[in-house]
Parts: sequence; structure tokens; C-alpha cells
Amino acid sequence: MQSPKILFNREFILAVFAAFFSAAALHSLTPTLPIYLARSGSNEREIGILVGIFAIAALISRLFVGTALSKYREKTVMMFGALLSVITFLASIVFRPFWPFFVIRFLQGTTLACMDTAVLAFILGVVPLAYRTRALGYYMLAPGLALAAAAPFGMFVINQYGFNVFFLAGAGLAFCSLLMSWKIKGREVTVDHDAASGHSGFILDLKIIAPGITAFLQFFAWGALSAFFPLYAIDCGVTNPGLFFSAMAIMMIAGRMFGGRIMDTCNKEKFIACFIPTVTLLLVILSFSRTLVMFLIVGSFWGMGAAFFVPVSMAYSLEYAGSSSGRAVGTFRALQDLGLGIGPVVMGIVAPLVSYPVMFRWLAVTSFINFCYFQFYVRRRRKSCPAH
Repeated sequence: MQSPKILFNREFILAVFAAFFSAAALHSLTPTLPIYLARSGSNEREIGILVGIFAIAALISRLFVGTALSKYREKTVMMFGALLSVITFLASIVFRPFWPFFVIRFLQGTTLACMDTAVLAFILGVVPLAYRTRALGYYMLAPGLALAAAAPFGMFVINQYGFNVFFLAGAGLAFCSLLMSWKIKGREVTVDHDAASGHSGFILDLKIIAPGITAFLQFFAWGALSAFFPLYAIDCGVTNPGLFFSAMAIMMIAGRMFGGRIMDTCNKEKFIACFIPTVTLLLVILSFSRTLVMFLIVGSFWGMGAAFFVPVSMAYSLEYAGSSSGRAVGTFRALQDLGLGIGPVVMGIVAPLVSYPVMFRWLAVTSFINFCYFQFYVRRRRKSCPAH
């Protein structure tokens, strides 16, 4: 009965709110940035680059942020990320596309890397080990709720008041994140023993890569699915493919809100080993589905499993690596970002060559390979190397 008090302490709440306001500022750009760029005279190629450089910058920056966290407090990195976000939104009022916005978007990707990695490392440090998985699940509600709230908010602001007011509002949200970060007491820097041994210049935690590949392959499938499912649904006569993602989001939020105790007590290896085959089956079912009802069923089951998979796989990977340092967290999140980025690119090459149902089956094959990798390499390696 003490777990809520242990979990929802002042520092944890401030960190989650700092992440929420930062994510809200960035997610407000999701529906509005392409409109702004188009109205400013950018063509589709330029819009694609300016939207995509954000994820690339986040991926690159995470690795360096993980190393920075071995030298600076999480609070310092969070404040830097939030301040950088404020500056980029104010700069958006002054500068116009293309190259100035290329720099702005790159810095916004750095903002995401700073906030997400630092908040994760901070939470892992202040929450007792017994409640770590539940804490990760609650923290990961923040980006989803921020997207749900900020996307329509951004559209409302640009429709009613224009883009200058919108950028000021984004700067205000980022400033709220800065304020929340400043209020945190902060922790002393945790000594990275690998760094002390002479490896401080290395930006990756190699020990977390083996289990992290499981998350990479899972996000590879998810990235490709999220990019091409809407086109498939429209081909099937579904006028609002967003309902698929809504069903997924609702189940994901519900799972993380009400399934905290399950995440703390479940056998992480067994859960991961069950979730991946379930995704394989859902992808096969999706490839034969052509109605909204079936899409909602697949989305609901996927969201229910994903609610637990993300925090469980992260907690498992950190335990496997024997580290919860900023470098380990940054490496794991970078692998997730890499999967999200490469999945759409690879399947974007495959999709024109085959039908969407066949593409979903190829994703199912990828998921099955992921299961074999986890079952016969990761789990066996951990059992044969108890030190991991």
C-alpha cells in the first residue's frame, strides 16, 4: 500500500510534468509544421527534409546526451533541453525556411533527446528498483497525453490567431518545462565505472545493445506500420484511419494507468517472449483484414500489449546490462529511434513492389525473427552469463 507514496513523490511528479510540457511543445508542431512550411513556399521535398531531420537529430543527440549524463546532473541536462526549446520557438518567429529552419529542427531533435533521456535517467535514479517498471509505464503516459492535447491545441491556435502567436505559445509550453526542471532538487552525478576505466569517450553502452536489438526490431515493425497503415485503410474504404491509432492509444493509456502492479510483478522475459509472437499474429491478421471493425480489434490488442512492452523491455534491458546510467538509457532509446526511422524507409522501398497485405506479412516475418533472436540468443546468453 506504500507504493503510490513512494512512486508519486515530488521529484517524480515534477520530472513527469517537465517531460509533458516539453513533449506538448514539440507535438504541437506535428500537424501544424507542414502547413506552415507549405504556406511559406516550401515544396514537398523540403517539407519532408524539415520534418524528418527532427528524428535524425534526436537519434544522433541521444548518444551524446547519454555520455553527458555521466558528467552533469540530469536536472542540468533537462534545463538545457527546455531552454533550447524556448529559443527554437522564438527563433521560428524571426527566421524563415529552408536553412534556418533546418538548424531549428535539428536543435528541436536535440531538445527531445535531452529531455527524454535525462528524465528517464532521473526517474530510474529516484524510484526504488521494485517499482521501476511501473514508474516507466506512468512516465510514458506523458508523451501520449501531450500528443493528444497539443495537436488539436496547435491547430486551434493557428486557425484563430496565426503562426506568430502559435510559436509564442510553444515557447510558453517549453518555458513551463524549464520551470518544472528548475524546481527539481536534482541528484549528484552517478559515477560511470566504465568511464572511470578509460572508456569515457565512448558514446554507446555496448552491454545494452544485445537486448536493445529486440526493441529495435519491434519499433522497426511499428514504424513501418504507422507509416503505411493509413494508406492501406483508405484503399479498403475506411475514411478515418486515425480510429485505429485512437483504439491503440486508449488501450495503451488504460494499460499503463491500471496495470502498474502487473508491470512490477510480471516475469519480464516471459512477457516479452509472449508479446512478440502476439504482434506476429496481429500483423498476419491485419494483412487479411479489410474492415474498420477488424482494424479496431488489431489496434486494441496491439495497444494493450504495447502498454506493457515498452517499459518492460526497457527495464529488462537495463537489468540485463547491469546499468541504469544515462549512457545505457540513451543507447536503448537510440535503438528505438533507429527502428522507428529505418522501418518506414525500408518498407517504403518494399511497398511499391508488393501490395500492402504482403508488406504486413513481411513485417510479421521480421517479428518472428525477432522472437527467435530473443528466445534463442538473448535469453540463453543471459542464463549462461549470470553477470549480465
